Amino acid sequence: MLSKDQEYQVFETNEQIVSVTSSMINAEDVIPDTKLSTPGKFYGHYRDRMDMHAPANTVAKYLDSHNEWFGRCAEPMKVQPLGENGYALAIGKFGSFNYEVEPKIGLELLPPEEGVYRIRTIPIPNYTPPGYDVDYRAKMQLVENLAGDSSINSGHITGVEWELDLVVYIHFPKFIHRLPKSLIQNTGDRLLNQIVRQVSRRLTRKVQEDFHQSIGVNFPKKR
Repeated sequence: MLSKDQEYQVFETNEQIVSVTSSMINAEDVIPDTKLSTPGKFYGHYRDRMDMHAPANTVAKYLDSHNEWFGRCAEPMKVQPLGENGYALAIGKFGSFNYEVEPKIGLELLPPEEGVYRIRTIPIPNYTPPGYDVDYRAKMQLVENLAGDSSINSGHITGVEWELDLVVYIHFPKFIHRLPKSLIQNTGDRLLNQIVRQVSRRLTRKVQEDFHQSIGVNFPKKR
């Protein structure tokens, strides 16, 4: 789908810059600065599609039962249910410039309206994000009868077309602000894209495999 299949990892940049920055760090500098500075803002817009070899109503029924498949398809991310349609996800550990974060966000999978599924961020009870905030807004729509692989064609192919607008605000520690703003922005944008790509690719593949297994249609492990 969107990228090479990579598991959780730390994203690092130029070692010389990191080394110089590390030499300037004091103990108090590693604490996110939530009061004295404007948070860094990183934004991405993404879109893709996954094909399901079944009629749209069958795919819709599967998506509506997300409490049965979301947790196992999201592995190795840790998932905790939040109410009827919500989940808390621990994404993994990512970072740069010797500064790491372990994103954890709450997502609500809203019931469809006029055939459109939406996902949005929700607060996680008794949890305060340590120096970051996430605004996640996604929508999915089912488009039936797309061309596909005839070897596994069940007579219908439904494309799940999705779009995601993702904004991340990060209150960096003081030592990060000593770096050029353009370097911080470019590195943050690349890191955000990396996280979305690897999570999206892995989750898409697992959902496809799980769905086709649930309806008894063979779906190749790899293409």
